[in-house]
Parts: sequence; C-alpha cells; structure tokens
Amino acid sequence: MTDLVTFGETMLRLTPPRGRRLEQVTEFDVAVGGAESNVAVAAAQFEHDVRWLSRLPDSPLGRRVSTELRRHGVEPAVDWTTGGRVGTYYLERGGKPRGANVVYDRDRSAFDSVAVEDLPVDRLSGAKMFHTSGITPGLSDATAAATEHLLETAVDAGVRTSFDLNYRSKIWDPDAARETIEPLLSFVDVLFAPERDAATVLGLEAEAPTQANRLANTYDVETVVVTRGTDGVVCRHDGETFEQPIYETDTLDPVGTGDAFVGGFLATRLDGADCGDALAYAAATAALKRTIEGDMALVSPKEVEAVVESGGVDISR
Repeated sequence: MTDLVTFGETMLRLTPPRGRRLEQVTEFDVAVGGAESNVAVAAAQFEHDVRWLSRLPDSPLGRRVSTELRRHGVEPAVDWTTGGRVGTYYLERGGKPRGANVVYDRDRSAFDSVAVEDLPVDRLSGAKMFHTSGITPGLSDATAAATEHLLETAVDAGVRTSFDLNYRSKIWDPDAARETIEPLLSFVDVLFAPERDAATVLGLEAEAPTQANRLANTYDVETVVVTRGTDGVVCRHDGETFEQPIYETDTLDPVGTGDAFVGGFLATRLDGADCGDALAYAAATAALKRTIEGDMALVSPKEVEAVVESGGVDISR
C-alpha cells in the first residue's frame, strides 16, 4: 500500500557559486527541487512507500527530474508529454545585507497545462495520505483545477489529506491566493501554515496559538501546524495544543527546510506517533536539512532520532 502521494511541479535549480551574482556567473550547480517532491523525498527517508504525481516533458531534462526522485526513494507517477518544458529557478545566494534572491523561469512548463484525466490518478486509490501545497494552484488555471479535483478525489476515496499554505509572492498576490485556497481547505485534514502566510493570505493577524485555533475552527481542520521561524512551531489537534522549539543548526542551505519539516511530520504521523513526537521529529528533520546543499532532506531515521534524543546537541560527537 502507498503511504503518501504528493502532487506538484518539480524544477531544476541553477545556483551560481557562492559570492557570484547572476550577472557575472560562468557556471551553475544543478539540482532538482519542488515543494511537494521535497516532502516526498523527506518522507521516503523514513522508509515509507511514497509516490509523486506530476507532469513532465519526455526529454533528457524531464528524465533527469524523474531519475533523481527515484534515486532517493520516491516513485514518480508522471504524465509524460511531448509539449512544454521543465521549469527552472535560479538561486543567487548572499549574506547580510543583500540576502538571497530567487528568480523563477517556469512559464509554459509542461506542468502548467496539467489535466487530471491524463494523470495516473489511480495511484491515489488505497493511499494513506495525499499532500500538496499552495504553490501548485497558483501556477495556472489548469493546476488550480487539478489541485481541487485531486483533493476531492482523495476525500471521496477515504484518503487523508495534507496541505501546506506555502504562499509565494512571486507567483500571485494575497487576494488571488485567498480566493483560490480558501475553498480547498474544506477538503484538508492536516494544514501547515507559516505564521506570516496565515496573516498575509487568510487575514489572521494573531499569535501562532490563536492562529492555530482559528484555522482549525474556521475551516474545520483536524490538525493545524503553524510554523514561526526561529520561535518554533505550534500544533493544534483535537482541541489540544502542542509546541516545539527549533533545534540549533549550522545553515549551509536553508532552501527546502519547510518541506523537510512537513515530510518529517507526515512520515512520523504515518508511523503512529502523536503530534508532540511528530513535531520533534519534524523539527529535527528540518534542522538536518539546513546542513545539506540542495532542496532535499537526505537524512536517515537514525540521524533524526539522534537529534531528538540529544536535544540538538552536536550528534557527531
């Protein structure tokens, strides 16, 4: 039986060497990354049976994406097409005061025109959990329709559903995001919401515990996880509130930290852990991800457990 199915676009990430700007770059490091496939990879590290549902061009670059995910334990369930392309994004890294910059180049990708009737939706049948994020419905009318259809299909099939609000201002504005995302929340069992995104998109200007309660009550969501950066995480489940601090980490690459957290949480919950333990393992997975270059959390359950048991003390000692 499939434990987790995720749905979304995965891109090629092109990163200049540290200290180089896009205007001066002569070479790029190439990696594979996308919110939902990052979650899939993180969950697969916990030895779960994971599928990634998407659309790719039948090209060398499309096969590069598929092969990379399979190499890390995720089974691609792909609608292969001769049209479109693989989306890309450029990550220009920088320290204070400049900061990092992300440039997307994903228009007219193969995923932009995804159609539910062409996807291997039968992979949802019998799955334990379906996950997607707020990035996906923001890409096009077609991806928004597919997201709604898959969430509804999952609910009708008795599959539990998970959704990460994951707002991206470079994709759409808050009003458009709210108009599209709010109707989707009626299909969601587990909601992940960064504190700032709940305020920006859903208008919930409040502290994280209050946000979690309001999200749960307003949208009738069973489990709400509100992340608040360095201030840790709050989870509201069945009327009970759980809190989890972050684990200190040396950050080599922060991209994909939130996805690693989601993957760690879902994987641990699928193993039967309560929300308190799931938050600890999710926070440890996120901390480990920040020490790894690229978008994906290539960690082991043993490493994650060691971080939890040590309370974040250097596990290499």
